[in-house]
Amino acid sequence: MLVNKKNRAYLYIVPSFIGILLIVVLPIFYCIYISFTNMNMYHWINYRFVGLESYTKVLKGLNGEFYQVLLRTIVWTVINIFLQVAFGIFLAMLLNIKQLKLKGLMRTLLILPWAIPVYISSLIWKGMFNYDFGIVNDLITKIGLHRIEWLTSPTFGMIACIIVNVWLATPFMMTVCLGALQSIDASYYEAADMDGANAFDKFFRITLPLIKSMLIAPIILTSFVTFKQFDIIYLMTGGLGGKTDVVITYAYNKAFTSKNYAFSSAFSVIIFLILLVFTIINMRAVKGGEDI
Repeated sequence: MLVNKKNRAYLYIVPSFIGILLIVVLPIFYCIYISFTNMNMYHWINYRFVGLESYTKVLKGLNGEFYQVLLRTIVWTVINIFLQVAFGIFLAMLLNIKQLKLKGLMRTLLILPWAIPVYISSLIWKGMFNYDFGIVNDLITKIGLHRIEWLTSPTFGMIACIIVNVWLATPFMMTVCLGALQSIDASYYEAADMDGANAFDKFFRITLPLIKSMLIAPIILTSFVTFKQFDIIYLMTGGLGGKTDVVITYAYNKAFTSKNYAFSSAFSVIIFLILLVFTIINMRAVKGGEDI
């Protein structure tokens, strides 16, 4: 029996649909199911339904652990986004200078961090931040300062992770900002020059307002990626016993180190709901930005 064109289109998407169902959808529902049980290393097979017990444990937390991790993740996300946008705009404005020499080479070099896989960059930077043999501490000692425990101190561990994440993600923001800058009509700046505006006025009264709407979607996308960042923090610090954990590394450690699968699943569901609310708010922000 021949399949008509309309039904044939559905057949083409069946393999992808099955793959998404098995790899994405079913694990999500299984995670939700586990969150309502007491599954852990002691109840791997003979687990039972306990309702909202795991959610209560997460929200009450051990010494406010949940809220500490959530706050740390929010601070981590805000600092990263601010630095990425600031450096992205600065580098884009630099590359947008018409008289700049070797512009193509500079653009290629600045995009390279974005092209390198995260785990490779993280391991390279981990070596560079090594207390005894890392190049970062070698440079610090050459200017007369003491070596810093980048990978064993919670504060400096987070700073090191922020440096690496900004280094990796800034090229994306730079590329977006460069495209936005090149879309601005030069006549705006010519009129500003005639009015005697300085560089500060041009940036805050012309450049920033005109590229703002184009940056909303990339900032939202980067916010999600940064909020659920796992590779950099886990590979560089391992969480330092929870002292540098963000929500994803915290959930991972609870599931695969502490073997508390129900607690980790409940934690993941709560984070999912937070991100869902954040998504709805940001979708409205994007829609509002498009109307500008």
